[in-house]
Amino acid sequence: MSGAKFNLLGLSGSIRRDSFCVAVLKTIQDHLPADVELTIFGLESMPPYNEDLDNDSDAPPPARALKRAINECNGLIAVSPEYNHGMSGILKNAIDWVSRPGYESVLKDKPVAVITVSSSGRGGVRAQSHMHDVFLSTVSRITPGRQVAIGEPEKKITNGRVTDQRTLATLMRTVDVLLDEICLIEGRPRRLQRTAKTSQAAG
Repeated sequence: MSGAKFNLLGLSGSIRRDSFCVAVLKTIQDHLPADVELTIFGLESMPPYNEDLDNDSDAPPPARALKRAINECNGLIAVSPEYNHGMSGILKNAIDWVSRPGYESVLKDKPVAVITVSSSGRGGVRAQSHMHDVFLSTVSRITPGRQVAIGEPEKKITNGRVTDQRTLATLMRTVDVLLDEICLIEGRPRRLQRTAKTSQAAG
């Protein structure tokens, strides 16, 4: 995990064609500096969690691939819509597949930035609480600071990218906090440079 490069993994709790969650992740990809890379892991093929198959020999390929990707990344960015006051079942199901053995899984001590997107004015803050509970139960390290809840995304996202400058600045500050947390966990020197577009977006 050491080295100059930061490898981040993005998980979207929405798999619809024009997903706002995916748009958030792709926007972050577009604005990262050269020393940071974000890979989006699609959850479309992840089967429902089955404890009978949750072992080294029987786990389905998508679950194995996700576990490997999490193990190899420095940190996660998880973005979810809010469904019935909670995170999406798609994302929760994926976390269930990679959360074993309990308290010792690939998620242990993994820095995680949590983002929600909802057409309601609240932006999915109730799903935020659900996501925090789930990730804390896996002994992940949720990044500190304010909740990142994007409300009315249809006004802030155009053609699959975040175009609202204030929202963009918030997203990139979130990445900075995630990178700071990674440096703390891995014993790296703290980055002096903030993510490439933050100052421009905030201006």
